[in-house]
Order: sequence, then C-alpha cells, then structure tokens
Amino acid sequence: MNWIQRKIYLYNVTFGLYMLDWWERCLFNILVLVLMWFVLYNWSRYVNEFLKR
Repeated sequence: MNWIQRKIYLYNVTFGLYMLDWWERCLFNILVLVLMWFVLYNWSRYVNEFLKR
C-alpha cells in the first residue's frame, strides 16, 4: 500500500465512506469538491479585494 492508497483509505474510514455504495461515495465526493471550490473561489475573491486596498 503506497502513500496515496493510505490517504484514500484514511479518508474513507474517517468519513465512513467505506460502508457506502460506489454511487453514494461518488455523490459525497462531488458534494465535497463543489463545497471546496465554492470556499476557495470566494476566499480568492476576498483576498484579491483585500490586497487592492
């Protein structure tokens, strides 16, 4: 088991994804990615406005 496989395993065990079906896991991961994109996008806009001042 290499480093990436261990991190994926840790992610699945931490959030309880190992007990979900593949499509439920996919939906959860899509939701997490959309949430992360939203947070990073708005954070970058905030930092950009902050630096313009």
